[in-house]
Amino acid sequence: MSSLTRIIFDFQFLRLMKFIVSSSALLKQLQQISGVINANTVLPILEDFLFEIEKNKLTVVATDLETVMKVHLEVKAADSGKVCIPAKILLDSLKNISDQPLTFNIDKNFAVEITSDNGKYKVMGENPDNFPKEPAADDANNFTMTSSALVTAINKALFAVSNDDLRPAMTGVYFELDNKGISFVATDAHRLVKYTRTDVSCPQKDSFIVPKKPLQLLKTALPDNEDELNVSYNSNHLFVKHGGTELVCRLIDARFPDYKVVIPADNPYKMTVNRSAFQNALRRVSVFSNKSTNQVALSISGSELQLASQDVDFSFEGNERMSCQYDGEDLQIAFNAKFLIEMLNGADTDDINMELSTPTKAGIIKPTENGEGEDLLMLVMPLMLNN
Repeated sequence: MSSLTRIIFDFQFLRLMKFIVSSSALLKQLQQISGVINANTVLPILEDFLFEIEKNKLTVVATDLETVMKVHLEVKAADSGKVCIPAKILLDSLKNISDQPLTFNIDKNFAVEITSDNGKYKVMGENPDNFPKEPAADDANNFTMTSSALVTAINKALFAVSNDDLRPAMTGVYFELDNKGISFVATDAHRLVKYTRTDVSCPQKDSFIVPKKPLQLLKTALPDNEDELNVSYNSNHLFVKHGGTELVCRLIDARFPDYKVVIPADNPYKMTVNRSAFQNALRRVSVFSNKSTNQVALSISGSELQLASQDVDFSFEGNERMSCQYDGEDLQIAFNAKFLIEMLNGADTDDINMELSTPTKAGIIKPTENGEGEDLLMLVMPLMLNN
């Protein structure tokens, strides 16, 4: 073997892989999946991205053991291989590098050398064999829906998810499937949201609970357009695929409460009010409410709605009145203003309908009209009226 051949052979033996990628394209994709990584993790390898090169295609994976996100992008590469690279230092460096091609050289000890137009940066990678394996989509059921439909559903339901870890079933969104559509239900026992899409056909009647974190990641990663998503699930995991982005998450292993029993079958009193005006009035009046309850009392009579709040500890008091359309007996009922304000964000119409009954029964909020193929129902429990 000649000296030159030996040098080339030794270099190839030392080098695990090399690839060239656009700095801005890489940063954009990494930012899309970086939310998966927890700041304080028990396994140091979970603070890394897994880079996998195969046939000019780079796949980057991030996981926290419960959720896996991966992205695919085109690169220039002569080799195939894997390496784990610490996420924080890589992201921090890419944010400060202008758009240009970057060359990544990784040696057999997983040392990573990044070369830019005017610089060279080194970071110690880790053995990819220690990176957790992602779940397989065995025995999965599949259906498709548009990206905007899922993003809208997440936006409508996510705010009502409970943060109470003692009730794990309520810390996610309940997906209820049948061949006529799909419903997304969330509740924290004080309020409930049910958003239904009738333009999605699911393979069979089924249900599962998806945790809050992966839904937040999907909301950020997916475009609000008519792109088609491939959604599949089995007894343990949900799989969502859009273009070069994939998400896998573990489902919540718990029984969702029978939410249908808390939805009143008949709330005879109907009030229609301008959504924006009602929301702004609630914001103003709730400033003077007790901060532990955010209670605002609604007094409805004829075509007038009065809002009142007070905090007796500080002698604060707020009152406003506004016009409404009302069909029912005079009624005084109290709600948590913060809950009402958040729920009104979910309705996209100028006016909303409130269906009421007695001061102790749940109120129903609905938009005055729904978009094609969708239906929204929001429920809020009343508070005990201040004397």
